[in-house]
Amino acid sequence: MKSRLIASVALSAVVLLGTTGCTFITPQSTKISYSPSDGVNIVDSAGPLEVRNAMIIATEDGSTGNLVAAIVNPTDKKATLTVEIEGLDPLTVRVGANDTLSLGANAEPVLIEGLNTIPGATIEMYFQSGDATGAVADIPVLDGTLPYYADLVPTPVEEETAGEAPAN
Repeated sequence: MKSRLIASVALSAVVLLGTTGCTFITPQSTKISYSPSDGVNIVDSAGPLEVRNAMIIATEDGSTGNLVAAIVNPTDKKATLTVEIEGLDPLTVRVGANDTLSLGANAEPVLIEGLNTIPGATIEMYFQSGDATGAVADIPVLDGTLPYYADLVPTPVEEETAGEAPAN
């Protein structure tokens, strides 16, 4: 009788550990850092500027896009963010001391001409501020399908043809 009791307690312990023990070795999802929006956060711990929720809102053909992001400068000195895309001229954004610049909200988004990346894809971009080495990230390219992005799609600049009078 005593051996049956010990066997049933041992079996219960094995079943209990087997069904609940997996949480001891599995990483907790709530501790995994992620970007909770359509854009991505750029991690460059050595740079003075923080780039949050970076994304590009592009035209339907992907030829032109607007860089939309929040750039935070927690320092007491103004700083410059340099953004590079392979094959294009570098883009620069200046952020005042202790300021947050929201490209697309409280500031104009940065226009990227010659983007050549269709919406739905990602594009590799390099972000650098201060004396830091910078960080590379794959930035999502979106379009104006969602209503809250519709106003952020770049509008084509119509060039007047030489010799033609503007329409009245």
